Amino acid sequence: MTSFKNELSFAQSLDANDPLKKYRQKFLFPQHNNRDVVYFTGNSLGLQPITTKDYLQQELNDWHAFGVEGHFLAKNPWLSYHELLTDKMAKIVGALPEETVMMNQLTVNLHLLMVSFYRPTKSRYKILCEAKAFPSDQYALQSQVKFHGFDPAEALVEVWPREGEFHIREEDIEAAIEKNKNELALVMIGGVNYFTGQVFDMKRITQAGHAAGAIVGFDLAHAAGNVRLALHDWEVDFAAWCSYKYLNSGPGSVAGAFVHQKHLNNTNLPMFAGWWGHDKSSRFLMDSTFVPMKTAERWQMSNAPILSMAACKASLDIFDEVGLDALIQKREQLVAYLEFIVQEVNKEKNNCLQIITPQNNRGSQLSIVANGYGKKLYNQLIENGVIPDWREPNVIRCAAIPLYNSFEDMYRFGEILKSLL
Repeated sequence: MTSFKNELSFAQSLDANDPLKKYRQKFLFPQHNNRDVVYFTGNSLGLQPITTKDYLQQELNDWHAFGVEGHFLAKNPWLSYHELLTDKMAKIVGALPEETVMMNQLTVNLHLLMVSFYRPTKSRYKILCEAKAFPSDQYALQSQVKFHGFDPAEALVEVWPREGEFHIREEDIEAAIEKNKNELALVMIGGVNYFTGQVFDMKRITQAGHAAGAIVGFDLAHAAGNVRLALHDWEVDFAAWCSYKYLNSGPGSVAGAFVHQKHLNNTNLPMFAGWWGHDKSSRFLMDSTFVPMKTAERWQMSNAPILSMAACKASLDIFDEVGLDALIQKREQLVAYLEFIVQEVNKEKNNCLQIITPQNNRGSQLSIVANGYGKKLYNQLIENGVIPDWREPNVIRCAAIPLYNSFEDMYRFGEILKSLL
């Protein structure tokens, strides 16, 4: 950070030497005063790739041309369309193709996976999660516990930050696992905390959970396409994620799921079944007995949402072209420059800003508390061409996305922020 400069010419020089600079032109930006906004909400909804329209139009054209026969005759036959996404998505989450499937939406997938992997008994029934998990995760865990006849107040073990701290220490997660090891059925944590931007040590948590005899799963909504994942090598049991944040596939688009290879041959796992999870070689024989596939596709229930998947494919093709290594390399420099800019503003403005995202455990997001300003500052940023994200009670989230954010964006943000404080 000491080599950075809070100067427009310096930011522009970083952009000029950025090997990924051309990819900014592959995305559509909202406009403010006839200029691209500083878009910091790729952690909530990623920008639209320019190619998305063409990918969608292809399927609309094939629907027009072939009707139902598009399942077989479309340029990308709909019957197997989801398979076009599998390999590219598997690379992003560090999984084998057979462990990966794109289907449904995030919370739906979490519920379907917990049908199989949260199997409480009278003695082992607790679920461990991070405190203040994303509300949808909290609702899902609470309802699963209630469904099995347990009291969430007793069955849900929440790990909190220590007093005066914002992020959760890994050793406190391990201590909570150890303390509850005889009653623990499931560890289910968000891989990246949505509020603070903290990236958890998923390998370490998985090892601790397994040592206690528990199943381990992750919500990767803020991790997929953002941080390096190795779900297979870490031996995570299951995971789910959305694709509309860092993966840029459009509002409410299709989600993803992972089930580790070690579980795939166990066809006796309890689950809710649908015909798209049936062995595809005999699916259309319409037999009344469910024959589960020996891949993560087993957890599919319905045929693929083609238009949603087409939008997802447009983004995954870009990811595949760029490669995760290049994205992470730029992300680290981009976020470091954003942090530098915020701290430079802080020096001029009586240290009113506080970054609560841990420096050594973060992805694209910086969560910033503007002491004494609150939501008014967030609204003023939007009025001045910056689109960050607000989270109650007092956090402005800024996500610097390596695919389309520039170093000049970071500088512009600093200048606008300084003018408002």
